[in-house]
Amino acid sequence: MGVIYGLRTVIFYVLLGLSALIWCSISLLIAPFLPFPARYRFINVYWCRFAVGLGKYIIGLNYRVSGAENIPSERCVILAKHQSTWETFFLSAYFQPLSQVLKKELLRVPFFGWAMAMLKPIAINRDNPKQALKQLASQGAERLEQNCWVLIFPEGTRIPVGNIGKFSRGGASLAANAGLPVLPIAHNAGMFWPKAGWAKKPGTIDVVIGQPMYAEGEGPRAIAELNQRAFEWIAQTQFDLGALDAEVLAETQEKTAQ
Repeated sequence: MGVIYGLRTVIFYVLLGLSALIWCSISLLIAPFLPFPARYRFINVYWCRFAVGLGKYIIGLNYRVSGAENIPSERCVILAKHQSTWETFFLSAYFQPLSQVLKKELLRVPFFGWAMAMLKPIAINRDNPKQALKQLASQGAERLEQNCWVLIFPEGTRIPVGNIGKFSRGGASLAANAGLPVLPIAHNAGMFWPKAGWAKKPGTIDVVIGQPMYAEGEGPRAIAELNQRAFEWIAQTQFDLGALDAEVLAETQEKTAQ
């Protein structure tokens, strides 16, 4: 079975790479002439849905979503757990139009990065955290005013299953300053699409969307409290999904109680 799954993964990556090259090339010719909502659908939604479907039919990666009724009618800041590439594909198609915080180096990738640059991403320099926070605050506010969802992975990078990283307050700060909520999202994609290695496992990914959370008050303390609430909800939900170790959850709860 291991050989079969390995072969499926190879086929998946070949088809994914070819599709990205072809679709991004087409997008560079057509998308610049489309209004932004249509451009976003053309470049991101259709291809990301294809990528998720490719994972489903080639590898056997299904998914189910719970909590969709919690999605507010107004665009807001999405704070999502980061374990793999799968959730990037899924969330980019599920919420539209969406502006994602990403490394600016990605925009230099031929074809893929050039196409991504047309989607109003917030491309930050991770080597300069202070500048990145200022950029997130200014460009994030612009995106929200332009009726875009803003997707932030507050851990800043993919964290292996069983663990959870410290949350940056940038997303909570952006939401609080705009008078909007954060929408927390947990999932267990890393159990089937691990950070390390290239192998993928068949199974059903659970995506859980929490209730919108608003800052209670103003200022740094209210922002820190909102960020902590989102962190605690995501940590507990990750544990409920079997994607966070009990020891790690206990440690986070102990720190919160102090």
